[in-house]
Amino acid sequence: MFEWHPSAKVLSGLLFSASLALASAPAATPAQAQNAKSTLVVAGPRTPESLDQEYPPTEAVHELRRNVYERLLAYAPKKGEDGVTYEDFGKIVGALAESWEVGPDMKSITFHLRKGVKSAAGNELNADAVMWSFERGWNLKANFHWYMTQILKITSFESAFSKVDDYTVKVSIPNSSPLIERLWINSDLGMLDAVEIRKHVTADDPWAQRWLATNSASFGPYRVTKYSPGQEIVYEANPDYYRGAPKLKRVIFREMPTSANRVAALQAGSVDVAEYLLPRELVLLEKMPNVKVNKVFGNYIHRVEMNNDTPPFNDVRVRQALNYLVPRDDILKAVYFNTARPTRSPISEIYPGFTDQYFTYTTDVEKAKSLLAEAGFPDGFKTELGYRTGDQLEEEMAVILKSAFARAGVDITLSKLPASTLVERYSKGTIPMYFFRDMAIVPDAAYVANLWLNSASLINYSHFKSDEVDKLIDQALISTDEPKRLEGMKRVQQITVENAPWVFLVNPGYQVATRSNLGGYSWYTPNGNAWFDWTKN
Repeated sequence: MFEWHPSAKVLSGLLFSASLALASAPAATPAQAQNAKSTLVVAGPRTPESLDQEYPPTEAVHELRRNVYERLLAYAPKKGEDGVTYEDFGKIVGALAESWEVGPDMKSITFHLRKGVKSAAGNELNADAVMWSFERGWNLKANFHWYMTQILKITSFESAFSKVDDYTVKVSIPNSSPLIERLWINSDLGMLDAVEIRKHVTADDPWAQRWLATNSASFGPYRVTKYSPGQEIVYEANPDYYRGAPKLKRVIFREMPTSANRVAALQAGSVDVAEYLLPRELVLLEKMPNVKVNKVFGNYIHRVEMNNDTPPFNDVRVRQALNYLVPRDDILKAVYFNTARPTRSPISEIYPGFTDQYFTYTTDVEKAKSLLAEAGFPDGFKTELGYRTGDQLEEEMAVILKSAFARAGVDITLSKLPASTLVERYSKGTIPMYFFRDMAIVPDAAYVANLWLNSASLINYSHFKSDEVDKLIDQALISTDEPKRLEGMKRVQQITVENAPWVFLVNPGYQVATRSNLGGYSWYTPNGNAWFDWTKN
Protein backbone atom coordinates (compact mmCIF):
# COMPACT_ATOMS: atom_id res chain seq x y z
CA MET A 1 0.00 0.00 0.00
CA PHE A 2 2.85 2.37 0.78
CA GLU A 3 6.04 3.27 -1.03
CA TRP A 4 9.52 3.33 0.49
CA HIS A 5 10.07 5.43 3.60
CA PRO A 6 13.08 7.67 4.23
CA SER A 7 15.39 7.48 7.16
CA ALA A 8 14.76 9.88 10.03
CA LYS A 9 17.55 12.13 8.69
CA VAL A 10 16.05 12.36 5.21
CA LEU A 11 12.59 12.87 6.68
CA SER A 12 13.82 15.74 8.83
CA GLY A 13 15.35 17.33 5.75
CA LEU A 14 12.10 17.06 3.85
CA LEU A 15 10.19 18.62 6.73
CA PHE A 16 12.73 21.44 7.09
CA SER A 17 12.53 22.24 3.37
CA ALA A 18 8.76 22.17 3.48
CA SER A 19 8.73 24.47 6.52
CA LEU A 20 10.90 27.00 4.67
CA ALA A 21 8.47 26.94 1.77
CA LEU A 22 5.59 27.62 4.15
CA ALA A 23 7.42 30.47 5.85
CA SER A 24 8.03 32.23 2.52
CA ALA A 25 4.40 32.01 1.39
CA PRO A 26 2.44 35.31 1.24
CA ALA A 27 -0.06 36.07 4.00
CA ALA A 28 -3.65 35.07 3.32
CA THR A 29 -6.32 37.72 2.72
CA PRO A 30 -9.46 37.70 4.94
CA ALA A 31 -11.49 36.11 2.11
CA GLN A 32 -8.83 33.45 1.57
CA ALA A 33 -8.64 32.80 5.31
CA GLN A 34 -12.41 32.31 5.49
CA ASN A 35 -12.31 29.96 2.51
CA ALA A 36 -9.40 28.06 4.04
CA LYS A 37 -11.38 27.59 7.25
CA SER A 38 -14.17 25.82 5.40
CA THR A 39 -11.92 23.81 3.05
CA LEU A 40 -10.09 20.66 4.10
CA VAL A 41 -7.15 19.31 2.12
CA VAL A 42 -6.31 15.64 2.62
CA ALA A 43 -3.36 13.58 1.42
CA GLY A 44 -3.79 9.83 1.08
CA PRO A 45 -2.07 6.96 -0.71
CA ARG A 46 -4.75 6.58 -3.39
CA THR A 47 -8.03 7.93 -4.67
CA PRO A 48 -11.08 5.65 -4.70
CA GLU A 49 -10.99 3.16 -7.55
CA SER A 50 -14.70 3.77 -8.26
CA LEU A 51 -17.52 5.89 -6.84
CA ASP A 52 -20.12 3.13 -7.20
CA GLN A 53 -20.98 1.57 -3.84
CA GLU A 54 -21.27 -1.80 -5.55
CA TYR A 55 -17.53 -1.71 -6.31
CA PRO A 56 -15.50 -4.11 -4.12
CA PRO A 57 -14.58 -2.22 -0.95
CA THR A 58 -11.05 -0.90 -0.50
CA GLU A 59 -9.75 1.50 2.14
CA ALA A 60 -10.18 4.48 -0.19
CA VAL A 61 -13.66 3.35 -1.26
CA HIS A 62 -14.75 2.85 2.36
CA GLU A 63 -13.90 6.47 3.12
CA LEU A 64 -15.80 7.69 0.07
CA ARG A 65 -18.91 5.77 1.14
CA ARG A 66 -18.81 7.14 4.68
CA ASN A 67 -19.01 10.70 3.29
CA VAL A 68 -21.28 10.30 0.28
CA TYR A 69 -23.73 7.42 0.82
CA GLU A 70 -26.16 7.77 3.71
CA ARG A 71 -27.68 4.72 5.37
CA LEU A 72 -31.04 3.92 6.92
CA LEU A 73 -29.70 3.39 10.46
CA ALA A 74 -26.63 4.34 12.49
CA TYR A 75 -25.00 3.76 15.84
CA ALA A 76 -25.31 6.54 18.38
CA PRO A 77 -22.04 8.45 18.95
CA LYS A 78 -20.23 8.25 22.27
CA LYS A 79 -17.14 9.99 23.55
CA GLY A 80 -14.20 7.80 24.51
CA GLU A 81 -11.83 8.46 27.38
CA ASP A 82 -9.26 9.50 24.77
CA GLY A 83 -11.55 12.27 23.50
CA VAL A 84 -12.33 10.46 20.24
CA THR A 85 -15.96 9.96 19.21
CA TYR A 86 -16.77 6.30 18.68
CA GLU A 87 -19.87 4.33 17.70
CA ASP A 88 -21.94 2.95 20.57
CA PHE A 89 -22.51 -0.61 19.40
CA GLY A 90 -25.27 -1.01 21.97
CA LYS A 91 -27.45 1.87 20.76
CA ILE A 92 -28.95 2.11 17.26
CA VAL A 93 -30.50 5.37 16.06
CA GLY A 94 -32.31 6.39 12.92
CA ALA A 95 -30.48 7.92 9.97
CA LEU A 96 -32.53 8.18 6.76
CA ALA A 97 -35.13 6.13 8.58
CA GLU A 98 -36.69 8.26 11.30
CA SER A 99 -38.10 5.18 13.00
CA TRP A 100 -38.32 1.45 12.40
CA GLU A 101 -39.89 -1.70 13.80
CA VAL A 102 -38.50 -5.20 13.94
CA GLY A 103 -40.99 -8.07 13.86
CA PRO A 104 -41.27 -10.03 17.12
CA ASP A 105 -39.81 -13.08 15.36
CA MET A 106 -36.95 -10.95 13.95
CA LYS A 107 -37.97 -11.94 10.43
CA SER A 108 -38.89 -8.46 9.25
CA ILE A 109 -37.96 -4.82 9.61
CA THR A 110 -40.10 -1.85 8.57
CA PHE A 111 -38.46 1.52 7.89
CA HIS A 112 -40.34 4.82 8.20
CA LEU A 113 -38.38 7.37 6.21
CA ARG A 114 -37.71 10.94 7.25
CA LYS A 115 -39.74 13.42 5.24
CA GLY A 116 -38.06 16.38 3.60
CA VAL A 117 -34.65 14.71 3.25
CA LYS A 118 -32.92 15.89 0.07
CA SER A 119 -29.98 14.70 -1.94
CA ALA A 120 -27.20 17.02 -3.08
CA ALA A 121 -29.11 17.24 -6.39
CA GLY A 122 -32.21 18.48 -4.57
CA ASN A 123 -34.33 15.34 -4.94
CA GLU A 124 -36.40 14.13 -2.01
CA LEU A 125 -35.95 10.78 -0.33
CA ASN A 126 -38.98 8.51 -0.56
CA ALA A 127 -39.89 4.84 -0.70
CA ASP A 128 -39.38 4.70 -4.45
CA ALA A 129 -35.74 5.80 -4.08
CA VAL A 130 -35.15 3.17 -1.40
CA MET A 131 -36.83 0.42 -3.39
CA TRP A 132 -34.81 1.34 -6.49
CA SER A 133 -31.63 1.21 -4.38
CA PHE A 134 -32.61 -2.27 -3.21
CA GLU A 135 -33.46 -3.41 -6.72
CA ARG A 136 -30.23 -2.10 -8.22
CA GLY A 137 -28.12 -3.75 -5.54
CA TRP A 138 -29.95 -7.04 -5.88
CA ASN A 139 -29.65 -7.18 -9.66
CA LEU A 140 -25.96 -6.25 -9.80
CA LYS A 141 -25.16 -9.23 -7.55
CA ALA A 142 -22.27 -7.53 -5.79
CA ASN A 143 -22.08 -5.98 -2.30
CA PHE A 144 -25.78 -5.52 -1.54
CA HIS A 145 -26.64 -8.94 -2.93
CA TRP A 146 -23.95 -10.58 -0.79
CA TYR A 147 -25.29 -9.05 2.43
CA MET A 148 -28.85 -9.98 1.60
CA THR A 149 -28.17 -13.58 0.54
CA GLN A 150 -25.25 -14.53 2.78
CA ILE A 151 -26.25 -12.77 6.00
CA LEU A 152 -30.04 -12.37 5.81
CA LYS A 153 -30.51 -15.54 3.69
CA ILE A 154 -32.90 -13.85 1.22
CA THR A 155 -33.57 -15.90 -1.91
CA SER A 156 -36.26 -13.84 -3.68
CA PHE A 157 -36.34 -10.06 -4.20
CA GLU A 158 -40.13 -9.94 -4.63
CA SER A 159 -40.83 -11.79 -1.37
CA ALA A 160 -38.28 -9.79 0.62
CA PHE A 161 -38.67 -6.13 -0.37
CA SER A 162 -41.93 -4.20 -0.46
CA LYS A 163 -43.19 -0.62 -0.53
CA VAL A 164 -45.84 0.01 2.14
CA ASP A 165 -46.53 3.66 1.30
CA ASP A 166 -44.67 6.69 -0.04
CA TYR A 167 -42.39 6.85 3.03
CA THR A 168 -42.41 3.28 4.32
CA VAL A 169 -40.62 0.14 3.12
CA LYS A 170 -40.47 -3.34 4.58
CA VAL A 171 -37.84 -6.07 4.37
CA SER A 172 -38.93 -9.64 5.15
CA ILE A 173 -36.48 -12.52 5.51
CA PRO A 174 -36.95 -16.32 5.61
CA ASN A 175 -35.23 -16.87 8.97
CA SER A 176 -34.82 -14.95 12.18
CA SER A 177 -31.66 -12.86 12.18
CA PRO A 178 -29.90 -11.11 15.07
CA LEU A 179 -28.36 -8.78 12.45
CA ILE A 180 -31.63 -7.60 10.92
CA GLU A 181 -31.11 -4.11 12.40
CA ARG A 182 -27.33 -3.79 12.60
CA LEU A 183 -26.70 -4.73 8.99
CA TRP A 184 -28.37 -1.54 7.72
CA ILE A 185 -25.76 0.58 9.48
CA ASN A 186 -23.11 -0.50 6.97
CA SER A 187 -21.91 2.28 4.68
CA ASP A 188 -21.92 -0.38 1.92
CA LEU A 189 -25.72 -0.15 2.04
CA GLY A 190 -26.30 3.53 1.28
CA MET A 191 -29.51 4.76 -0.32
CA LEU A 192 -29.32 6.21 -3.84
CA ASP A 193 -30.90 9.25 -5.45
CA ALA A 194 -32.91 7.28 -8.01
CA VAL A 195 -34.29 10.40 -9.72
CA GLU A 196 -30.81 11.65 -10.57
CA ILE A 197 -29.37 8.26 -11.47
CA ARG A 198 -32.23 7.35 -13.80
CA LYS A 199 -31.25 10.29 -16.02
CA HIS A 200 -28.12 8.31 -16.89
CA VAL A 201 -29.69 4.90 -17.49
CA THR A 202 -29.30 3.49 -21.00
CA ALA A 203 -30.59 0.40 -22.76
CA ASP A 204 -27.27 -1.39 -22.37
CA ASP A 205 -26.64 0.02 -18.87
CA PRO A 206 -29.98 -0.22 -17.00
CA TRP A 207 -28.41 0.49 -13.60
CA ALA A 208 -26.17 3.41 -14.72
CA GLN A 209 -22.99 1.62 -13.70
CA ARG A 210 -20.86 3.68 -16.07
CA TRP A 211 -22.18 6.96 -14.70
CA LEU A 212 -21.97 5.97 -11.03
CA ALA A 213 -18.39 4.79 -11.47
CA THR A 214 -17.37 8.46 -11.78
CA ASN A 215 -20.30 10.35 -10.21
CA SER A 216 -22.20 10.27 -6.94
CA ALA A 217 -25.92 10.59 -6.16
CA SER A 218 -27.07 9.98 -2.61
CA PHE A 219 -28.34 11.67 0.53
CA GLY A 220 -25.09 11.95 2.47
CA PRO A 221 -23.27 15.05 3.74
CA TYR A 222 -21.16 15.37 0.58
CA ARG A 223 -21.27 14.78 -3.14
CA VAL A 224 -18.33 14.36 -5.51
CA THR A 225 -17.88 17.28 -7.92
CA LYS A 226 -14.50 16.29 -9.35
CA TYR A 227 -13.05 12.82 -9.79
CA SER A 228 -9.61 12.41 -11.34
CA PRO A 229 -8.52 8.83 -10.54
CA GLY A 230 -4.90 8.67 -9.46
CA GLN A 231 -4.80 12.39 -8.79
CA GLU A 232 -7.62 14.08 -6.91
CA ILE A 233 -11.20 13.85 -5.74
CA VAL A 234 -13.21 16.87 -4.57
CA TYR A 235 -16.18 16.65 -2.22
CA GLU A 236 -18.71 19.50 -1.95
CA ALA A 237 -21.08 19.82 1.02
CA ASN A 238 -24.75 18.95 0.66
CA PRO A 239 -26.46 22.05 2.13
CA ASP A 240 -29.69 20.06 2.56
CA TYR A 241 -28.14 17.20 4.52
CA TYR A 242 -30.68 16.01 7.07
CA ARG A 243 -28.33 16.48 10.05
CA GLY A 244 -27.52 20.03 8.98
CA ALA A 245 -25.15 21.61 6.50
CA PRO A 246 -21.55 20.38 6.98
CA LYS A 247 -19.16 22.88 8.56
CA LEU A 248 -16.47 21.94 6.05
CA LYS A 249 -17.89 23.05 2.72
CA ARG A 250 -15.21 21.52 0.51
CA VAL A 251 -12.85 18.57 0.94
CA ILE A 252 -9.99 18.11 -1.52
CA PHE A 253 -8.39 14.67 -1.43
CA ARG A 254 -5.03 14.43 -3.18
CA GLU A 255 -3.32 11.18 -4.04
CA MET A 256 0.24 11.07 -2.72
CA PRO A 257 1.48 7.48 -2.95
CA THR A 258 4.70 8.11 -1.03
CA SER A 259 4.21 8.32 2.72
CA ALA A 260 7.17 10.68 3.18
CA ASN A 261 5.61 13.18 0.77
CA ARG A 262 2.39 13.15 2.77
CA VAL A 263 4.36 13.84 5.93
CA ALA A 264 6.22 16.75 4.34
CA ALA A 265 3.02 18.25 2.96
CA LEU A 266 1.38 18.07 6.38
CA GLN A 267 4.32 19.70 8.13
CA ALA A 268 4.42 22.44 5.49
CA GLY A 269 0.73 23.14 5.94
CA SER A 270 -0.14 22.45 2.32
CA VAL A 271 -2.48 19.67 3.52
CA ASP A 272 -4.55 19.46 6.69
CA VAL A 273 -4.68 15.68 6.99
CA ALA A 274 -2.21 12.90 6.14
CA GLU A 275 -3.59 9.37 6.08
CA TYR A 276 -1.90 5.97 6.44
CA LEU A 277 1.54 7.13 7.51
CA LEU A 278 4.25 4.76 8.66
CA PRO A 279 4.44 4.26 12.43
CA ARG A 280 8.00 5.61 12.58
CA GLU A 281 6.83 8.80 10.85
CA LEU A 282 3.96 9.17 13.31
CA VAL A 283 6.45 9.03 16.17
CA LEU A 284 8.38 11.94 14.63
CA LEU A 285 5.24 13.95 13.93
CA GLU A 286 4.09 13.67 17.53
CA LYS A 287 7.11 15.72 18.54
CA MET A 288 6.51 18.51 16.03
CA PRO A 289 4.57 21.74 16.61
CA ASN A 290 1.23 22.40 14.92
CA VAL A 291 0.66 18.70 14.25
CA LYS A 292 -1.29 16.09 16.21
CA VAL A 293 -1.65 12.35 15.76
CA ASN A 294 -4.95 10.62 16.45
CA LYS A 295 -4.57 6.94 17.37
CA VAL A 296 -7.30 4.33 17.72
CA PHE A 297 -6.96 0.63 18.47
CA GLY A 298 -9.65 -0.34 15.99
CA ASN A 299 -10.70 -3.49 14.19
CA TYR A 300 -7.89 -4.15 11.69
CA ILE A 301 -6.18 -7.54 11.84
CA HIS A 302 -2.84 -7.97 10.03
CA ARG A 303 -1.83 -11.59 9.65
CA VAL A 304 -0.08 -14.14 7.47
CA GLU A 305 -2.53 -16.56 5.92
CA MET A 306 -1.46 -20.09 5.06
CA ASN A 307 -3.18 -22.15 2.40
CA ASN A 308 -4.52 -24.93 4.61
CA ASP A 309 -5.03 -27.16 1.54
CA THR A 310 -1.37 -27.02 0.48
CA PRO A 311 1.32 -29.25 2.07
CA PRO A 312 2.87 -28.79 4.54
CA PHE A 313 0.20 -26.33 5.77
CA ASN A 314 -2.48 -29.00 5.64
CA ASP A 315 -0.91 -30.28 8.87
CA VAL A 316 -2.10 -28.32 11.92
CA ARG A 317 1.21 -28.99 13.70
CA VAL A 318 3.10 -27.07 11.03
CA ARG A 319 0.74 -24.11 11.34
CA GLN A 320 1.05 -24.17 15.11
CA ALA A 321 4.85 -24.36 14.87
CA LEU A 322 5.05 -21.16 12.84
CA ASN A 323 2.93 -19.37 15.41
CA TYR A 324 5.41 -20.40 18.11
CA LEU A 325 8.24 -18.88 16.04
CA VAL A 326 6.81 -15.35 15.72
CA PRO A 327 8.73 -12.69 17.70
CA ARG A 328 5.63 -10.56 18.29
CA ASP A 329 7.32 -8.13 20.69
CA ASP A 330 10.01 -7.39 18.10
CA ILE A 331 7.39 -6.68 15.44
CA LEU A 332 5.42 -4.41 17.75
CA LYS A 333 8.51 -2.39 18.64
CA ALA A 334 10.59 -2.39 15.46
CA VAL A 335 7.81 -2.18 12.86
CA TYR A 336 4.79 -0.68 14.57
CA PHE A 337 6.53 1.45 17.20
CA ASN A 338 3.97 0.31 19.77
CA THR A 339 0.98 1.61 17.78
CA ALA A 340 -0.32 -1.97 17.45
CA ARG A 341 -1.36 -4.83 19.71
CA PRO A 342 -0.78 -8.56 19.28
CA THR A 343 -3.63 -10.51 17.68
CA ARG A 344 -4.98 -13.14 20.09
CA SER A 345 -8.22 -14.14 18.36
CA PRO A 346 -9.79 -14.15 14.90
CA ILE A 347 -12.43 -11.74 16.28
CA SER A 348 -11.61 -8.04 16.56
CA GLU A 349 -10.72 -7.23 20.14
CA ILE A 350 -13.14 -4.28 20.38
CA TYR A 351 -16.17 -6.32 19.33
CA PRO A 352 -18.71 -8.03 21.61
CA GLY A 353 -17.95 -11.72 22.00
CA PHE A 354 -14.15 -11.37 21.73
CA THR A 355 -12.03 -13.59 23.98
CA ASP A 356 -8.30 -14.16 24.08
CA GLN A 357 -8.36 -16.89 26.72
CA TYR A 358 -7.39 -19.62 24.24
CA PHE A 359 -4.34 -17.90 22.80
CA THR A 360 -1.25 -19.76 24.05
CA TYR A 361 1.35 -18.91 21.40
CA THR A 362 4.51 -17.45 22.84
CA THR A 363 7.92 -17.28 21.17
CA ASP A 364 9.10 -20.84 21.82
CA VAL A 365 11.60 -22.17 19.28
CA GLU A 366 11.98 -25.59 20.93
CA LYS A 367 8.22 -26.10 20.97
CA ALA A 368 8.12 -25.20 17.26
CA LYS A 369 10.93 -27.64 16.44
CA SER A 370 9.16 -30.40 18.31
CA LEU A 371 5.91 -29.82 16.43
CA LEU A 372 7.71 -29.79 13.08
CA ALA A 373 9.48 -33.04 13.93
CA GLU A 374 6.14 -34.66 14.83
CA ALA A 375 4.78 -33.50 11.47
CA GLY A 376 7.70 -35.13 9.65
CA PHE A 377 9.85 -32.02 9.14
CA PRO A 378 12.70 -32.33 11.69
CA ASP A 379 14.94 -30.24 9.43
CA GLY A 380 12.25 -27.77 8.42
CA PHE A 381 11.04 -27.12 4.86
CA LYS A 382 11.08 -24.53 2.09
CA THR A 383 8.13 -22.31 1.19
CA GLU A 384 7.15 -18.89 -0.17
CA LEU A 385 5.77 -15.78 1.56
CA GLY A 386 4.13 -13.08 -0.57
CA TYR A 387 3.61 -9.41 0.23
CA ARG A 388 2.60 -6.27 -1.64
CA THR A 389 5.12 -4.17 -3.55
CA GLY A 390 5.47 -0.80 -1.89
CA ASP A 391 4.13 -1.94 1.49
CA GLN A 392 6.98 -1.03 3.82
CA LEU A 393 5.36 -2.55 6.90
CA GLU A 394 4.86 -5.93 5.26
CA GLU A 395 8.38 -5.90 3.86
CA GLU A 396 9.84 -5.21 7.31
CA MET A 397 7.72 -7.95 8.89
CA ALA A 398 8.63 -10.36 6.10
CA VAL A 399 12.34 -9.89 6.83
CA ILE A 400 11.77 -10.45 10.55
CA LEU A 401 9.69 -13.58 9.94
CA LYS A 402 12.24 -15.01 7.49
CA SER A 403 14.91 -14.86 10.21
CA ALA A 404 12.54 -16.12 12.90
CA PHE A 405 11.32 -19.12 10.90
CA ALA A 406 14.88 -20.03 9.93
CA ARG A 407 15.58 -20.84 13.58
CA ALA A 408 13.55 -24.02 13.08
CA GLY A 409 14.86 -24.74 9.57
CA VAL A 410 11.92 -23.17 7.72
CA ASP A 411 13.43 -21.50 4.64
CA ILE A 412 11.17 -18.70 3.37
CA THR A 413 11.48 -17.21 -0.11
CA LEU A 414 10.16 -13.65 0.05
CA SER A 415 8.06 -12.65 -2.98
CA LYS A 416 7.37 -8.95 -3.44
CA LEU A 417 4.37 -8.79 -5.78
CA PRO A 418 2.08 -6.09 -7.22
CA ALA A 419 -1.14 -6.02 -5.21
CA SER A 420 -3.19 -7.26 -8.17
CA THR A 421 -0.85 -10.21 -8.69
CA LEU A 422 -0.84 -11.13 -5.02
CA VAL A 423 -4.65 -11.01 -4.84
CA GLU A 424 -4.91 -13.16 -7.95
CA ARG A 425 -2.52 -15.75 -6.54
CA TYR A 426 -4.10 -16.10 -3.11
CA SER A 427 -7.65 -16.04 -4.50
CA LYS A 428 -6.67 -18.92 -6.82
CA GLY A 429 -4.78 -20.74 -4.07
CA THR A 430 -1.42 -20.67 -5.87
CA ILE A 431 0.67 -19.07 -3.12
CA PRO A 432 1.26 -20.96 0.14
CA MET A 433 1.72 -17.98 2.50
CA TYR A 434 0.88 -14.29 2.16
CA PHE A 435 0.21 -11.19 4.22
CA PHE A 436 -3.42 -10.20 4.60
CA ARG A 437 -4.84 -7.11 6.31
CA ASP A 438 -8.57 -6.65 6.68
CA MET A 439 -11.31 -5.48 8.99
CA ALA A 440 -14.87 -6.71 9.49
CA ILE A 441 -17.13 -3.67 9.68
CA VAL A 442 -20.12 -5.26 11.47
CA PRO A 443 -19.39 -5.46 15.21
CA ASP A 444 -20.69 -8.98 15.68
CA ALA A 445 -18.57 -12.08 16.32
CA ALA A 446 -20.71 -14.32 14.10
CA TYR A 447 -20.48 -11.85 11.22
CA VAL A 448 -16.69 -11.69 11.55
CA ALA A 449 -16.38 -15.47 11.80
CA ASN A 450 -18.64 -15.97 8.79
CA LEU A 451 -16.54 -13.58 6.75
CA TRP A 452 -13.15 -15.19 7.37
CA LEU A 453 -13.71 -18.68 8.78
CA ASN A 454 -16.83 -20.16 7.22
CA SER A 455 -15.65 -22.67 4.61
CA ALA A 456 -18.40 -21.38 2.28
CA SER A 457 -17.15 -17.78 2.41
CA LEU A 458 -15.65 -16.41 -0.80
CA ILE A 459 -12.92 -14.63 1.16
CA ASN A 460 -11.84 -17.58 3.29
CA TYR A 461 -8.65 -17.59 1.24
CA SER A 462 -6.80 -19.73 3.78
CA HIS A 463 -9.27 -22.57 3.00
CA PHE A 464 -9.75 -23.24 6.69
CA LYS A 465 -12.37 -25.96 7.16
CA SER A 466 -14.02 -27.06 10.37
CA ASP A 467 -17.44 -28.68 10.30
CA GLU A 468 -18.08 -27.58 13.87
CA VAL A 469 -17.10 -23.97 13.12
CA ASP A 470 -19.33 -23.91 10.04
CA LYS A 471 -22.26 -25.26 12.04
CA LEU A 472 -21.78 -22.79 14.90
CA ILE A 473 -21.54 -19.85 12.50
CA ASP A 474 -24.64 -20.88 10.55
CA GLN A 475 -26.58 -21.29 13.79
CA ALA A 476 -25.43 -17.90 15.12
CA LEU A 477 -26.54 -16.11 11.94
CA ILE A 478 -30.18 -17.12 12.51
CA SER A 479 -30.32 -17.44 16.31
CA THR A 480 -31.85 -14.72 18.48
CA ASP A 481 -30.61 -16.31 21.71
CA GLU A 482 -27.73 -13.92 22.41
CA PRO A 483 -26.11 -15.87 25.31
CA LYS A 484 -26.13 -19.01 23.16
CA ARG A 485 -24.67 -17.12 20.20
CA LEU A 486 -21.85 -15.73 22.34
CA GLU A 487 -21.10 -19.17 23.78
CA GLY A 488 -20.95 -20.59 20.27
CA MET A 489 -18.60 -17.83 19.11
CA LYS A 490 -16.39 -18.47 22.12
CA ARG A 491 -16.05 -22.07 20.93
CA VAL A 492 -15.34 -20.87 17.37
CA GLN A 493 -12.45 -18.78 18.68
CA GLN A 494 -11.08 -21.73 20.62
CA ILE A 495 -11.17 -24.04 17.61
CA THR A 496 -9.65 -21.44 15.33
CA VAL A 497 -6.78 -20.52 17.62
CA GLU A 498 -5.98 -24.17 18.25
CA ASN A 499 -6.05 -24.98 14.52
CA ALA A 500 -4.03 -21.90 13.61
CA PRO A 501 -5.21 -21.27 10.03
CA TRP A 502 -3.17 -18.05 10.13
CA VAL A 503 0.08 -16.83 11.59
CA PHE A 504 -1.42 -14.46 14.13
CA LEU A 505 0.45 -11.15 14.10
CA VAL A 506 -0.95 -7.76 15.10
CA ASN A 507 -3.98 -5.52 15.32
CA PRO A 508 -2.41 -2.41 13.75
CA GLY A 509 -5.08 0.09 14.79
CA TYR A 510 -5.88 3.22 12.80
CA GLN A 511 -3.90 6.45 12.99
CA VAL A 512 -4.33 9.76 11.19
CA ALA A 513 -2.12 12.85 11.46
CA THR A 514 -3.62 16.33 11.18
CA ARG A 515 -2.78 19.96 11.66
CA SER A 516 -3.44 20.95 15.27
CA ASN A 517 -6.29 23.31 14.35
CA LEU A 518 -8.55 20.41 13.40
CA GLY A 519 -11.05 19.02 15.88
CA GLY A 520 -13.92 16.57 15.97
CA TYR A 521 -11.99 13.44 14.95
CA SER A 522 -14.20 10.35 15.06
CA TRP A 523 -13.67 6.65 14.36
CA TYR A 524 -16.00 4.25 12.54
CA THR A 525 -15.61 0.54 11.84
CA PRO A 526 -14.77 1.01 8.09
CA ASN A 527 -11.79 3.13 9.27
CA GLY A 528 -12.42 5.96 6.80
CA ASN A 529 -12.58 9.53 8.04
CA ALA A 530 -16.00 11.21 8.32
CA TRP A 531 -15.54 14.84 7.29
CA PHE A 532 -18.96 15.89 8.61
CA ASP A 533 -17.72 15.45 12.19
CA TRP A 534 -14.63 17.61 11.77
CA THR A 535 -14.11 21.29 12.49
CA LYS A 536 -11.34 23.62 11.43
CA ASN A 537 -10.35 26.53 13.68
